[in-house]
Amino acid sequence: MREPFMETILAMASSSQGGQGGPPGWTSLVYLGLMVVMLYFVMIRPQQKRQRQQNELLKAVRAGDKITTSSGIVGVVITVKEKTVSIRSADSKLEITKTAIAEITERSGDASES
Repeated sequence: MREPFMETILAMASSSQGGQGGPPGWTSLVYLGLMVVMLYFVMIRPQQKRQRQQNELLKAVRAGDKITTSSGIVGVVITVKEKTVSIRSADSKLEITKTAIAEITERSGDASES
C-alpha cells in the first residue's frame, strides 16, 4: 500500500528536478527587496515629509495668525498653549488642539519672528 504512494512521490520529485533548471532561489529575494524599496519611496517617504511639514507649521503658530482648521473653521489665533490653541471665529471663542490646524492663511504683523 505504501509502495505506490512512494513511487508517486518519487516520480513527482524527479519530474520537478527535470532537465530545465529554473532561476536560482535568491532571485525571488532580489525582487522582494526591490518591492520593499519601491514601497518606501512611493508611500512611506512622502508621508514622513508631510508629517515633518505639519510639525513645522504647528511650531510656527503664534497669536494673531489667521488659520484654517481641518474641519473648515476659519479663525484668528488668540493664545497658543502647549497642546491647544484658542481662536476667535466670528463672535465665538474656541479652544482647539494644535493638530486640528490645517494651514496658516495669514501671518500676524508682529516682527517677533525668530
